[in-house]
Amino acid sequence: MAKIIPFKAVRPTRDKVSLVASRSYQTYTQAEREARLDYNPFSFLHIVNPGYKYAREITGTERYSLVKNRYLEFKEDNVFVQDDVPSYYVYKIVDREHQVFNGIIAAASAEDYQNDIIKKHEDTIEYREQIFKDYLKTVGFNAEPVLLTYPDNKTISNIISEVQQERAEFEFTTTYRDTHYLWKIEDESTLNIITEQFNAMKTIYIADGHHRSASSYLLYKDQKENNPNHKGDESYNFFMTYLIPESDLRIHEFNRLVKDLNGLSKEEFLIQLDTIYRIENRGKLPYKPSKKHHFSMYLDGEFYSLYLRKSLYNFENALDALDAQILYNTILQPILGVNDLRNDNRIMYSNGKKDVINVKSSVDSGEFAVGFGMVPINIEEMKNIANDGLKMPPKSTFIEPKLRSGVTIYEF
Repeated sequence: MAKIIPFKAVRPTRDKVSLVASRSYQTYTQAEREARLDYNPFSFLHIVNPGYKYAREITGTERYSLVKNRYLEFKEDNVFVQDDVPSYYVYKIVDREHQVFNGIIAAASAEDYQNDIIKKHEDTIEYREQIFKDYLKTVGFNAEPVLLTYPDNKTISNIISEVQQERAEFEFTTTYRDTHYLWKIEDESTLNIITEQFNAMKTIYIADGHHRSASSYLLYKDQKENNPNHKGDESYNFFMTYLIPESDLRIHEFNRLVKDLNGLSKEEFLIQLDTIYRIENRGKLPYKPSKKHHFSMYLDGEFYSLYLRKSLYNFENALDALDAQILYNTILQPILGVNDLRNDNRIMYSNGKKDVINVKSSVDSGEFAVGFGMVPINIEEMKNIANDGLKMPPKSTFIEPKLRSGVTIYEF
């Protein structure tokens, strides 16, 4: 049974939340980061990039200590204030495309992660887990929730709708034209109902944030082993999450771009493809697949449709039926020689929110030789893979919503 609890969030004051909230550090260009750091003294980027104050790049444990210092300075200046009582936080996002996401920010159990009540569908990299665990241990807080999804629940949905009739604690629109709302739930009876509803769920699923979850579990394990008075209710036993119903989750695909044809000519490459795909030349008009096991390909100025010859391919489990895995098993690894999808610099990924013209432009520029597109997976495919204990290839999903850092903070 899933253990989800309320917590005392540290939050920006109402007048500063729009200035504090930031996207993840890596999503900004250098020019964007510098503009925000130069002209917005309240941006959360000042906390995660403490070396900017000294016009130098600081890394490793020295950076972690300075991140903690910047965070404490924000608290001392009353930019951040901690709530007095444990609460759940209803969070709503309306993005620039008018997609609406509703969910609850809460603390989830690290032990549930260990016991596979919180299900995973993606591999993590051990050294990244360890680095972020060390970071969390030093700074003592987490500012970006892990995105979890749960089966639609009428009781929770009704509570969210009822809470949203009141004035929001926060309401702000970003320069990206996404509008964010936050409501606080502190009524004890309502808190208990929400906790009981989650407790009745046998499993919940990580949608986005596998490394953050794994690092939080490592922190829990480390702190537990080093605390002779461990009781199980310490803050390190939990990590911050944003829980949304499955119907609110938006899953997009990642297109694949490969820099060369592995020494093959165009004709040799197409002949090898023909052994397992039915190929149709679609000409210069953009083409995007509409069915599972159908792929688009852009090569030498033309689009192609690739239809898998299913009689020649074995579907032994949920992973084998995943289009990203099929593409790897049939083209990327055996023909193009891309063995390591994480680390081979010959392959790049373009999220499916960017249309096929982005794939075309990347190939036409000469940077890549060929691009592949596919349809996005659905929530049931993701759950089946997680339930079977399998792991998707890297960049199988681009999942929304994407949350801002610094709106709610969990301390441990």
